[in-house]
Amino acid sequence: MPQPRKNLICLSDTPFYHCVSRCVRRAFLCGIDAYSGESYEHRRDWLESKLLLVADAFAIKLCAYAIMNNHYHVVLNVRSDMALSWSTDEVIERWHRLFSGTPLSQAFMAGAVLDKTQIHQLDIEVALWRRRLMDISWFMRIVNESIARQANAEDQCSGRFWEGRFKSQALLDDQALLACMAYVDLNPIRAGIADSPETSDHTAIQNRLNAQKTSSTPQNQLEQFVGSRSQEIGLPFTLADYVELVDWTGRIVRDDKRGSINPNLPPILDRLNFEKDAWHTVATQFESQFKQWVGAETRLRRIYKDKNYQRIPSTTRHKALLG
Repeated sequence: MPQPRKNLICLSDTPFYHCVSRCVRRAFLCGIDAYSGESYEHRRDWLESKLLLVADAFAIKLCAYAIMNNHYHVVLNVRSDMALSWSTDEVIERWHRLFSGTPLSQAFMAGAVLDKTQIHQLDIEVALWRRRLMDISWFMRIVNESIARQANAEDQCSGRFWEGRFKSQALLDDQALLACMAYVDLNPIRAGIADSPETSDHTAIQNRLNAQKTSSTPQNQLEQFVGSRSQEIGLPFTLADYVELVDWTGRIVRDDKRGSINPNLPPILDRLNFEKDAWHTVATQFESQFKQWVGAETRLRRIYKDKNYQRIPSTTRHKALLG
């Protein structure tokens, strides 16, 4: 049976989510419109800048992103630990980066002395903003609304720019997370608009590789790779393993590079018990293979039971591809 979005995005299930927004009627977000010849390439900068700006204010980290011609992908990690650790001042300061706040919050940040009634009201506002700053729906809403307004103003039109609300998939385990990140980072290569991860403009993988080349720290908005044995919160892989995997997979995706593919599986796939054929399928067909929840069959059945599904959907693909 259909599930409300509040059940689809549930932090007790997983903090990791894959979200996609597409333009209405497949209109151009970016790229060059073959029909009119008009270039919309500059809109990629709009969207990438907005994603990074909003992620910097939110308790949500970007694990992967790719900005395509008429849609974009993001893999998000909701960091509730960050949001719960923020002071009142920090919550207000972050909210004020995106909105003007209220006269009460503006007065508080200006150093005004508040009475008990005002402090109580401010506490209510801060609690609401704290929840919103770790809410995926609010994250996507702020990004999409801003881009829609900019694009409509440039096109001198009004009305819908996006195809309704965004699509989301919950990533329940390490296999699902790894496969989805690679799928997103390799989108430009599959679409034929880039030859390699390092030339895939407006993607998280290029952002990370550029930071590696300059020996600098990746932007704070990107979730860090902490490895499987670390006690830190982050991506349970090493960056070196992930980059090797994306490069290896990109060569599979590119038919003209088949001769240069190392026949051995990258070690990370061995550790996660991924077979070559299964990996190729999930890394190139992730959206079409899975629906709302993605993970191993046993985890998926537990989710369906917890969500009170009257009829359990088929888990055959999950079992074959993710174990």
